[in-house]
Amino acid sequence: MTMAFLMTEFHANLSKNTEKAGALRQAMLETMKKYPNPRDWAGFTLIGFL
Repeated sequence: MTMAFLMTEFHANLSKNTEKAGALRQAMLETMKKYPNPRDWAGFTLIGFL
């Protein structure tokens, strides 16, 4: 369920902000609040330019 939360937050942030790295960072920060274990959110990375 953690991945679904992170991706939902990422896409919500992406719709507000076109900077993908910033959207992922904000999603990770929100996910960290709800799921503090790094295993739940630290494995995600942004790859590519599109």
